[in-house]
Amino acid sequence: MALVPHGGGAGGSASMVMPMLTVDNYTVWAIKVQTILDVHTVWEEVAPGDAAVNARKDKTARALLLGALPEDVLLSVARKPTAREVWDSLKVRFVGADRVRSARLATLRGEFDRLKMADGEALDAYAGRLAGMTARYANLRETLGDAALVKKLLDTIPDRLFPIVAGIEQFHDVTTMAFDEALGRLRAFEERVRRRGQDGGERRGEQLLMTAAQWAARERRHGGARDDDDNKSVASSSDGNRRWRWYKCGERGHFKRDCPKLRKAPVAEQALLVNGNVDDDGLL
Repeated sequence: MALVPHGGGAGGSASMVMPMLTVDNYTVWAIKVQTILDVHTVWEEVAPGDAAVNARKDKTARALLLGALPEDVLLSVARKPTAREVWDSLKVRFVGADRVRSARLATLRGEFDRLKMADGEALDAYAGRLAGMTARYANLRETLGDAALVKKLLDTIPDRLFPIVAGIEQFHDVTTMAFDEALGRLRAFEERVRRRGQDGGERRGEQLLMTAAQWAARERRHGGARDDDDNKSVASSSDGNRRWRWYKCGERGHFKRDCPKLRKAPVAEQALLVNGNVDDDGLL
């Protein structure tokens, strides 16, 4: 890292740290350097457009750029007389000419197409990877808009977030939705699911236990309303419907406790019948 004077050529006494260029950090390096040069009010000398170049500011911008280069790169651009020429030379070297740019852009598009949220990856981490693609596209003079980012985000998130994706696509126009808005909706849904998972499991278990207890109590109150299979036989009606018939009386449409034959039987026989210990002939 190199310390360079702050002040944009105005003689300021403060200092600012310029990032050092390496073999594989040009994209991030260019973003940081452009910001620092803009703070020094000398970026317009690097990208002047139609404005005339200010000689004093141009020297300041060139000095800042040269101070952020390693020795091997510095020697290759030291003879460039202006900041704009230094910048363009670095861009050609690290970004490449148009043919190299096209090849790198195709590679970048392939990386973007293959991008997918990994199992267990945090939503914010994946969103950061998507947002980082915009800087890489911008460095190749291409734009990765919100529409492409939103579509990629919604298409590649895990199944646990699918319900909110369906809602977003049904009730919102994803082609005009901002990436931050889509991310915010997914975050809100994920947080709600997390809260529900923390306290919902026990309550669901309690509900199942209570339902089972209520069912057992209901069975006891009705004295076993459902007849056993060996206390009933199956008959078919004329229309093909299967109807249960109790074998004691041969009648259909009533439970064992409501059987007329059981009501007419002696008290002792009723007790045996209820206990299921009497056969068709009334024998034990």
